[in-house]
Amino acid sequence: MSNFVICINNEDNPASLIMGKVYPILPDADAAAHNMVRVIDEDKSESDGYLYEASMFAHIDLPETVRLALEQRGQL
Repeated sequence: MSNFVICINNEDNPASLIMGKVYPILPDADAAAHNMVRVIDEDKSESDGYLYEASMFAHIDLPETVRLALEQRGQL
């Protein structure tokens, strides 16, 4: 499973999530067991992220160059 997701539904959380934006996720087996993902969202005040319904995101694999560029710009 990838460490990144793209938001495909932000209807319930438009202030916290941007449609089409790539977000890093944190491993959380308990969340996954409940069809949730732990995402570092726009708030970024919680270093352990927030839980969201997994259906709001699609898992993606980023090429290494893209991942590094986004990390350097503070976008991930």
